[in-house]
Amino acid sequence: MAVSIILVALLAGLVVVGVVAFVFMRANQVDLTGTGDEKPEWMRQTPPSETIMAVQTDGEGFQVFDHDPGEKLASPFAEQIEDILRARMQAHPELNQYDVDLGTAPDGTLEIWVNSEKFDRVENLPDERLRQIFQEAIDSWNKH
Repeated sequence: MAVSIILVALLAGLVVVGVVAFVFMRANQVDLTGTGDEKPEWMRQTPPSETIMAVQTDGEGFQVFDHDPGEKLASPFAEQIEDILRARMQAHPELNQYDVDLGTAPDGTLEIWVNSEKFDRVENLPDERLRQIFQEAIDSWNKH
């Protein structure tokens, strides 16, 4: 009886060692330093310059988007558009009255929050100049 318990324990130990060895061998086959064509699309592109400036200002190092504490959760592309929008809004003091935040709804659509009020379309924003700058930010992101 004791011999069979020892044999089962040895067999289980060998199986565990084999599984761990297999995992390590497979992990060594993953190459994230290859050429851009081998990486996913989101890893091939440099974020917009506005995003790079925003994360550097916040001291966050290099990231593909800038998500600040207290902001709505949004997809990386929405955060990048928000960075472009905020940079453009700084050049227009008349828009300082607006606190703009982008979020992603549970169904994946974009939510636009202006002064804690939710808008589902750019066309519904409360200010013509804000709508225009928002559209310019989207166009800039699309060109990037």
